Amino acid sequence: MREFHFSIDRGGTFTDVFAEVPEGNGGSKFKILKLLSVDPANYPDAPREGIRRVLEEVTGVPHPRNTPLDTSRIASIRMGTTVATNALLERKGERAALAVTAGFPDLLHIANQSRPNIFDLEIRTPEKLYEDVVEVDEQVVLPLGDSPGQRNGAQAARNSTRYPPVGQLEAAVTGEVVEVRRRLDTEKLRAGLKAVLSKGIRSLAVVLKHAAIYPAHEQQVGAIAREMGFTQVSLSHEVMPMVKMVPRGFTAAADAYLTPHIRRYIADFTAGFDEGLKDVQVLFMQSDGGLSPVNQFSGHKAILSGPAGGYVGYALTTRWGGMDLGKQQVIGFDMGGTSTDVSRYAGSYEHVFETTTAGVTIQAPQLDINTVAAGGGSRLLFRNGLFAVGPESVGAHPGPVCYKKGGQLAITDANLQLGRILPQFFPKIFGPQENEPLDEEGTAAAFRQIAGEVNAFEESTGAPNRSSVDDVAMGFIAVANEAMCRPIRALTQMRGYDTAAHTLACFGGAGGQHACAIARALDMSTIFVHRYAGILSAVGIHLADVVAEVQEPAASRLSPAGPEDEILKRQARLEVQAVQKLLDQGFTRDQITTERYLNLRYHGTDVAVMTAEPPAAAAAGGDENGSSVGGPAGYATAFASAYRREFGFVLDRDIWVDDVRVRAVGRARPMPDDAAVASDEPGPLPPPATITSAYFEPGGRQPTPAYQLELLRPGHAVLGPALLIDAISTIVVEPGWRAIITGGHNVRMEAAMAAAGASTSVSVASAVECDPVRLAIFSHRFMGIAEQMGRTLQRTSVSVNIKERLDFSCALFGPDGSLVANAPHLPVHLGAMSEAVRFQVRYYSPGGPGAVEGLEEGDVLLSNHPQLAGGSHLPDITVITPVFSADGDDGGDGGSNNIGGTSGGERRRIVFFVASRGHHADIGGISPGSMPPTSKLLVEEGAAVVSFKIVRKGVFQEEGITELLLAPGKLADRIPGISGTRNLSDNLSDLKAQVAANTRGIQLVGDLITEYGLGVVSAFMDHIQRNAELSVRAMLKDFSVRQGLPEVGTVYARDIMDDGSPIVLAVTIDRREGSAVFDFEGTGPEVFANHNAPPAVTYSAIIYSLRCMVESDIPLNQGCLAPITVRIPSGSILNPSDTAAVVGGNVLTSQRVTDVVLKAFEAAAASQGCMNNFTFGDEQMGYYETIAGGAGAGPGWHGRSGVHTHMTNTRITDPEILERRYPVVLHAFKLRPGSGGEGCWRGGDGVIREVEALRPMSAGILSERRASRPFGLLGGKDAEPGVNLLLRRNSRTVNLGAKATVQLEAGDRLRILTPGGGGYGPPGADDATAGVLKRRRVGGGGDGLSRGDEEEGRRVALKGSVEEYRSRQETV
Repeated sequence: MREFHFSIDRGGTFTDVFAEVPEGNGGSKFKILKLLSVDPANYPDAPREGIRRVLEEVTGVPHPRNTPLDTSRIASIRMGTTVATNALLERKGERAALAVTAGFPDLLHIANQSRPNIFDLEIRTPEKLYEDVVEVDEQVVLPLGDSPGQRNGAQAARNSTRYPPVGQLEAAVTGEVVEVRRRLDTEKLRAGLKAVLSKGIRSLAVVLKHAAIYPAHEQQVGAIAREMGFTQVSLSHEVMPMVKMVPRGFTAAADAYLTPHIRRYIADFTAGFDEGLKDVQVLFMQSDGGLSPVNQFSGHKAILSGPAGGYVGYALTTRWGGMDLGKQQVIGFDMGGTSTDVSRYAGSYEHVFETTTAGVTIQAPQLDINTVAAGGGSRLLFRNGLFAVGPESVGAHPGPVCYKKGGQLAITDANLQLGRILPQFFPKIFGPQENEPLDEEGTAAAFRQIAGEVNAFEESTGAPNRSSVDDVAMGFIAVANEAMCRPIRALTQMRGYDTAAHTLACFGGAGGQHACAIARALDMSTIFVHRYAGILSAVGIHLADVVAEVQEPAASRLSPAGPEDEILKRQARLEVQAVQKLLDQGFTRDQITTERYLNLRYHGTDVAVMTAEPPAAAAAGGDENGSSVGGPAGYATAFASAYRREFGFVLDRDIWVDDVRVRAVGRARPMPDDAAVASDEPGPLPPPATITSAYFEPGGRQPTPAYQLELLRPGHAVLGPALLIDAISTIVVEPGWRAIITGGHNVRMEAAMAAAGASTSVSVASAVECDPVRLAIFSHRFMGIAEQMGRTLQRTSVSVNIKERLDFSCALFGPDGSLVANAPHLPVHLGAMSEAVRFQVRYYSPGGPGAVEGLEEGDVLLSNHPQLAGGSHLPDITVITPVFSADGDDGGDGGSNNIGGTSGGERRRIVFFVASRGHHADIGGISPGSMPPTSKLLVEEGAAVVSFKIVRKGVFQEEGITELLLAPGKLADRIPGISGTRNLSDNLSDLKAQVAANTRGIQLVGDLITEYGLGVVSAFMDHIQRNAELSVRAMLKDFSVRQGLPEVGTVYARDIMDDGSPIVLAVTIDRREGSAVFDFEGTGPEVFANHNAPPAVTYSAIIYSLRCMVESDIPLNQGCLAPITVRIPSGSILNPSDTAAVVGGNVLTSQRVTDVVLKAFEAAAASQGCMNNFTFGDEQMGYYETIAGGAGAGPGWHGRSGVHTHMTNTRITDPEILERRYPVVLHAFKLRPGSGGEGCWRGGDGVIREVEALRPMSAGILSERRASRPFGLLGGKDAEPGVNLLLRRNSRTVNLGAKATVQLEAGDRLRILTPGGGGYGPPGADDATAGVLKRRRVGGGGDGLSRGDEEEGRRVALKGSVEEYRSRQETV
């Protein structure tokens, strides 16, 4: 009889086994087991060994390791594994090749063209998943349609005769029509595949353009490849049938790379069982939280196999007697050894459908599990006066110091030092022979050493020497806790949910030690720790359902009649397919439920929402008017509700269906009854196993009882401080918390009272003094405020630029306008935003133009003038809100400025500012988009505002701002083609969103002031800037020494624009104090063109360059510029007159200034020095993109090819989306071989991008580096300049030069060849020369942690929607 059910989570370090085994009375019970995942000396496979041990223990029958395991009593084996994740992270998958449409061989190398870390000059990206590429000669395009619109034009009915297709028209699976211009060239394909096979490669990923809707060519490639001998062929339309070529291609590549690797693992695993395994149900956990039969388990669905079990585990077990499951909201908190996973559950699984892991974008349903680089093994460092936790991990070997293997300090050491981990309750598995207890003395000695470093630093800055070893250890814990709080706030507050209304479900080996502190920081009053918290992923796998999904792309409007009928028919057809998959696995129909989804978006937007079909009850009930909300109307209502919750409003636009999806769920396992109420009196608490001394804050060291969890009974309540200990974890019950044992023998902790002994009487003097712990915490809090402002702006805006491209920045400023925290880190906004705020401070200060009017509470300012008001270019509009002190509180010394306001007759002072800057799609001027390539005067670029109160005493001034935005149109009689804003409604909506973002920032700073006091908050605004200042001063001193400069020495750099205008820089460094003067004397005069750059742009370039050269992670704020004096000659190209055109300065000259700064410091050769601004459009549509190029090489690294550099990091539109939305065909997007400069380290190559117009349109190119070559450095060779070519359909080719506007006819093409990056060091340099060059490297900030040291540490791969949003903010 098959009575054993095994659920196993094979993690990177440990394998957890949760087994349901027979009991003597005919029932069943649970057995748990934890063992090392890799222990070759004792067993070949950990999951199989776990099964063997359980079988042997329960049956009493020996099961020898060296014989196939008897399966006669095994009913099922369910497993989650990190095998796929580890193979992806370590690049240890199958050798694979990529077959891709001709013209796109480097598509997955370039990807979205953004770089992962904007301040990393050495642009490091994970290795490709494939070794070889076969270009497939075929072409499928989308012809113009006959319905008027953006793509088809106003005269669409005549398209078929005016622009007839050149290929054959065929039907797509969506019901659309495609044009097959070139059939698959099978002869060329066979030759290419034969060459791949000759290299021993047998795994192939195939991604052809538009294959999601027209899969015929991919199917042909697949058939030929299999016939020729490829054993794994992953066709992108089968792996994930969704439009978007790049993520679909990555997903197919991941599948080809990982699936053979997984199959080998499965083969090795199953080889250890007898033949009866064929009768055992073997299932694997997928990333979406569902189980898959072993023969259907594929690589791209396995990335979150292990963490998904934990999500399901807490989602289905966080319950207790008396709780209302209908109102359940839970935050999952899984703190492991290297990282922490956080997620949210509120009655249904929260999925995302496109995430990036280890540099690979996976397009597949995945649970929204967000990883933060703070775990028990996170490395502890004291850097530049800041406590830093991670992102490096000390790993399992050598591990933390307490492992006694020569490791480094980690969070586990801090908990040991503070008495929160008791060695006597841990197994003796440490030390060189793995037979010793945790090393308390070694940990204490390491903390004494780092405490000495902290105290020495504090003494050097004049602070008292007061940090004890416990203070330092607790400081690191506090910093780690704040780092883990940030993603939880992002999952809740930033999405409109109340964090305090959630239960914190804590699991994982280290989570119980931090749960109370995390919950307290987030105002959460309830914590739940399941009795199997240490192995909850295995429990979740035990409880998970078997899932089958079917999905197809669509392209239909959701409306009361018409196409939706076909959509619902397709949905019904897919449902039959999904159900059949589960019937084939042995489920009965009554065990199967189905979930229907439509992926919906508003027409003209890119934000799609996977929308579940409304429940039947809701559909039957109708809407508030009594009409039915079933069918399409029900989907529309559900979509609008989800959109409003996420973004704060809905749009009056058609809703489009992008995808049809059905998820069938087979549920054969009953839910556990964890909600039982304790029925008997528990009796008195058992005596504690020991009473230890543990450190808590506040209160310090306190006698703390430690109870063995297994001896506590349901109903027992334990007041903190206390430790609850079981075999695999420790729960810390902090003072002020009470732990209750539930009827299910789980632990529920409640905030009971104010912590005993907590003292609030802290002297003002000590509260405002700088200390490294609070400095790190305030750094997180300030940045968190700016991030939440950004989320509010994105939620409440309407334009594509702000809502979807995230082209905005939000920031917090001191009372003098100095930058405190900026998010996201858009390089070109960094210094410019501060200049804008400081200008307004001067404007309204005594003696300024606005002094008489002054500022009052309820006033909000607007400006965008580049030359006069600290702007960058006119489309970037800054909205600034001053915040005044409360009655009688001026924030202390330095906490306010001289601008005053009144309230009730009492004068108040400004104590800080919040500001948001957004790129508006149009603010008038001579061309749509307000980015004219040929502008000569600022007025031609749109509306310019020096200072305007967009909100006056709380009232939005719509009439006034409307007049300003329409003002350029009044000049139409003097300037041909000029107009006011062409999209006033979006302007007004986005400006209101910016005001709302600022209001949110004020609320959050207000909360911070309530928590700490205005004096403390103001003081730490100053301290955090001072910290960044110290890092820059250290870098300047280090550079001066490395260059052999005198105490006051000067370095020089010079470059020229394409028109010959020189940019000249002399940097004079005073090593005595670590200061520098950046003098641009000798720079060319203002030009009668638009690549003049306002001073704020130069400040942005300098602050960006400085931050890049300080290679450790420091707060980015005004302190970076504190040691710097900048001198820019008036009337120069970098400080033009107030009427000069500047739109190109922001996107072109900014890149050149950055190259010049880095050249002076010999930090890197020139990058492409351009953003390659490409536009096209007509009266119906407009499109704008910037194009990647080559990155400059530096001392120790080659430049990256095909990437955006320095002052931009914009993502590029996916090829399939570009062709679906606009009347163009993208013929090529690939690297430009040989365009990078040669050198000891070679510069990166530029790219080739070729676009064909399907109907007449205007196109513009605004670029640089078409005449002057990107320079090499220290013997490195220059890179190739760019070229812009117009290819007329009559075969005539024209070089357009750097800046041009041209009229395209149907069939004309633009081919843009972007510049490469310069080389660094002489080509062919020997090792000695290379070593000398490496030692010239700038950076380090004096912390002793080089980039090499960081590479030796294990860095956590961040993932999830929060990380994806952060990444998008930095890649607009």
